[in-house]
Amino acid sequence: MSDLFRHAGTLRADYDAVDWSATTLGPVDGWAPELRSAVDLMLNSRFPITLLWGRDLVLVYNEAYTELIGDKHPAALGARTEDVFPEAWDVIGPMLHGVLDGEGPTWVESAPLPLERKGFLEECFFTFAYSPVHDASGAVTGIIDISTETTSQVIVARRLQLLTRLAAELAAVEHVDDVPRRAVEVLRSVPDDLPAVDVRLRGLPLASTGLPLRPRHGLSISDTLVEETEEGRIAWVPLTPSEPVVGRSLLVARLSDRLAPDQGYLDFLVLVAASITQAMDRVAAREAERTLSEALQRSLLTQPPGAGDLVVAVRYQPAAELAQVGGDWYDAFLLPDGSLTMVVGDVAGHDQDAAASMGQLRNLVRGVAYSLQETPSRVLSGLDHAMDGLAVDVVATAVLAQLAPAVAGQDGLTLSWSNAGHPPPVLLAADGSARLLETTPDLLLGLQADTSRSDHTLALAPGDSLVIYTDGLVERRGVPLQESLDWLLGVLEGRQSLPPEELCNHLLGQLDGRGEDDVALLVVRSAAA
Repeated sequence: MSDLFRHAGTLRADYDAVDWSATTLGPVDGWAPELRSAVDLMLNSRFPITLLWGRDLVLVYNEAYTELIGDKHPAALGARTEDVFPEAWDVIGPMLHGVLDGEGPTWVESAPLPLERKGFLEECFFTFAYSPVHDASGAVTGIIDISTETTSQVIVARRLQLLTRLAAELAAVEHVDDVPRRAVEVLRSVPDDLPAVDVRLRGLPLASTGLPLRPRHGLSISDTLVEETEEGRIAWVPLTPSEPVVGRSLLVARLSDRLAPDQGYLDFLVLVAASITQAMDRVAAREAERTLSEALQRSLLTQPPGAGDLVVAVRYQPAAELAQVGGDWYDAFLLPDGSLTMVVGDVAGHDQDAAASMGQLRNLVRGVAYSLQETPSRVLSGLDHAMDGLAVDVVATAVLAQLAPAVAGQDGLTLSWSNAGHPPPVLLAADGSARLLETTPDLLLGLQADTSRSDHTLALAPGDSLVIYTDGLVERRGVPLQESLDWLLGVLEGRQSLPPEELCNHLLGQLDGRGEDDVALLVVRSAAA
């Protein structure tokens, strides 16, 4: 046989087995010089190269190329390209004929080319170049194809992109029950890897997804199970290995029939399941923290006392955002002289520590106010000293107000208050007008023990209402504070006929579930004459 194939390596026997005279190339000894030179160059390369020769594009390739075509070898050697690659011919056929017709070389990167090379039609990607080979007259007599497979890189990048998007989408989920729904929405957007997918949580009803209800074979404690079914190749991936095997939470997916169920595919499914599990654990932990913090906060916020002709209503509403239970509080209590003391404050922070600090500060205010029986400014100054001496290391805003009978001969009540860096209270007059009780706020609590504080006074006529609140009622991202305060006045104006309880409901109802922070609210009204 010809020495032309001496560098064919393990393909030498395959070359010798081909009846080249039965092909359009003819006997090897009669091959044209340009073909012999191209074959010699190709067989001396370790890079995947094939020649596609003549108008029939007969295949002649090297050892490295066999790794790209799988079980198409050895039948592909000496065969027509269109006969070997019918599944890809609509893509490569026009390109090859363009090169043969003198249109010049081509080059494509990571082009999708389906190949049937492992017993099924496989999703594949290749970067390749078709270059013309000329004879002595300059005519194109064949094509040299230099190829590299990029299937693995393309699929890995696609899966990493999906995992990144899944993590980002699940990071915004705030309730455990929403995790499976959002995860399935993301996963179903990439049908190349997951033609059908579902997340099944233990104890919840199964949705109709076209996937089997349960595996035919039992699941182990933590392993992924892949089964061949009438619906296709189905993978069952445990979400929570610690759950009992029976009735456990699962990721169920029908695998692509164009991809082999190799270890990379199964590892990808495990990563998907892990992302969902981590999101559920994280959200569950946040919900538990929120529930605990809210329970703690509500346990510290008692109902106001009866105060003669005064009607007091209070509310606490946690933020719409899951983790935003914080340090807002209200309080109302009677002093020994019968005057009513009211406090609305906000400890900096949004966690269990803030809620606990709020309870500590609330009790300090009560103790200082009850023991001193002084004006609001002196009570807050006493609170500053108590916080400093007792090492209560928090910062808070607050309005402390007192209502006492007016001087002899006058109707109504005298309102006195002191403001430690807090939003201004609102006076809703009996005639329906509303105005801010704006003063120059004093320093926040907890910053300076000997800071100077001021008192402010106002006559409260029968039927007038005082509204004290925390910033969660008015502050909004991107909205100037003054605009939010004007909004509050607009919401209150003309609502003087609403009882204090209904007025609280009206104010909180304006938030419509959009509260970005928790809200403490206190409304007190002097009985109409």
